[in-house]
Amino acid sequence: MGEEYDIVNLIALGVISWTTVFLLVRKIFSDRSFELCNRIVSTIHGILAVILASLSVEDWSCPVCPLASASTPKQRQVLAVTVAYLIYDLICCLFDVKFTLDNTVHHLVSIVGLAAGLAFQLCGSEQVAALFITEISSPFLHARELLKEFGYRDTDLNLAADVLFAVIFSVARMVGGPYLTFVTLTANNPLLIKAMAVGLQLVSAFWFYKIVKMVKYKLTKRWKQVGMPGKLD
Repeated sequence: MGEEYDIVNLIALGVISWTTVFLLVRKIFSDRSFELCNRIVSTIHGILAVILASLSVEDWSCPVCPLASASTPKQRQVLAVTVAYLIYDLICCLFDVKFTLDNTVHHLVSIVGLAAGLAFQLCGSEQVAALFITEISSPFLHARELLKEFGYRDTDLNLAADVLFAVIFSVARMVGGPYLTFVTLTANNPLLIKAMAVGLQLVSAFWFYKIVKMVKYKLTKRWKQVGMPGKLD
């Protein structure tokens, strides 16, 4: 019971901490948009989540082991930090002028899924691995938009960020993702965890398709700008 209260307190402290970071960033970049400040916080979370997830791995010869087992205190702490961030980001999105229902649903589903894992103290390895896979490309996703707001839209630097994001996303979601989905489905995991694994992979495949189209468009556009012959088919 004491550990459960510690996790709840960690989540509450995390929400306060992420909000404080946002307010500090907002003060530093007071002449910039609300979205830019939120993306900087999201970038910080993405980097921190990957570092914490990596530190929680017990055996790098099998990063997702032990499967279908009780989560360790370190794994629960990693997940609690991200739950706190998602709660902060959900609240933040409600104040953003670009509020979207699908983003809100995404946050709610993610919070419920991670909170369920914390409550039942199960599948820590699978959830932390999923966190690593989803967040490894997050800093590069936000870097693309940050560069645009800082005046680097349609530059070689912005194109490099687009391509780097696409490569990291593709490797993580379309190589690591299917492997994680397979081991999650074949292990003795609860149905909810298996359903989340399949859902995550389906969403990843959809965004992979969209990202391939985006990169194809950006490269074709860039080639036309520099006067290079040829076309991406």
